[in-house]
Amino acid sequence: MEPSNRTAASEFILKGFSGYPALEHLLFPLCSAMYLVTLLGNTAIVAVSMLDARLHTPMYFFLGNLSVLDICYTSTFVPLMLVHLLSPRKTISFTGCAIQMCLSLSTGSTECLLLAIMAYDRYLAICQPLRYPVLMSHRLCLMLAGASWALCLFKSVAETVIAMRLPFCGHRVIRHFTCEILAVLKLACGDTSVSDAFLLVGAILLLPVPLSLICLSYMLILATILRVPSATGRRKAFSTCSAHLAVVLLFYSTIIFMYMKPKSKEARVSDQVFTVLYAVVTPMLNPIIYSLRNKEVKEAARKVWGSRWACR
Repeated sequence: MEPSNRTAASEFILKGFSGYPALEHLLFPLCSAMYLVTLLGNTAIVAVSMLDARLHTPMYFFLGNLSVLDICYTSTFVPLMLVHLLSPRKTISFTGCAIQMCLSLSTGSTECLLLAIMAYDRYLAICQPLRYPVLMSHRLCLMLAGASWALCLFKSVAETVIAMRLPFCGHRVIRHFTCEILAVLKLACGDTSVSDAFLLVGAILLLPVPLSLICLSYMLILATILRVPSATGRRKAFSTCSAHLAVVLLFYSTIIFMYMKPKSKEARVSDQVFTVLYAVVTPMLNPIIYSLRNKEVKEAARKVWGSRWACR
């Protein structure tokens, strides 16, 4: 291949929905509103869990981490996507693309691990209630959360460096609205086998393995709940994990739908619209699910809100 076709990339073009201007003008207010709700809802969850002493428990510590993750994940691509929806120039620098890719991979991967940790926390709370304060200590919570963030960041940095060191040939039009790693690898003209292997190992470790642990935790939880003699006790036990179960189902069902459906040779705009909505809607719904399904969160929010007004 001629050297002129294998040059260092200085910027990429994010194609997104550039061929559908009417759709861009429709998505802009929709995604803007959902992003605002995501920021407000998740910030409220973090604030309430910090300000109310009754929520200083492992469950709400991990929920606060999940809210921070959702804010970080959406903020890696939504602001730039909103700019591109209204701008004819849809470029991103090489460095900006690498940073966006790394942060998106890291936050998405961390959420997989965090959901599994939250399932383990619910297992201990319901199946080992007497030993729960000892087994799930504050130190262990910090170690589990910190290890999840650190390991996924390290993995994502490695995947990003390997992908972005590849030579890119010809046009640099990414057929996506973000620097999604699979879309970027399609532009590479070098050997992508190492990058593909890293992604495969990461996908196995961060999708089937955490999902299996979540399923195992809930099987044990269900077996314990069914042994509770009273219907009131069973409802109370199930209510402590119903919100988390709803978030897990939402998170994994959309991922399975996106990546397990048959691939078409041509990228369909309907698939990209679904991807946008999935990436923005899921983080928006998480705080709504937890606030609607959790009496403690609602009571804490009323208490914090009431105290703020009382101070005024």
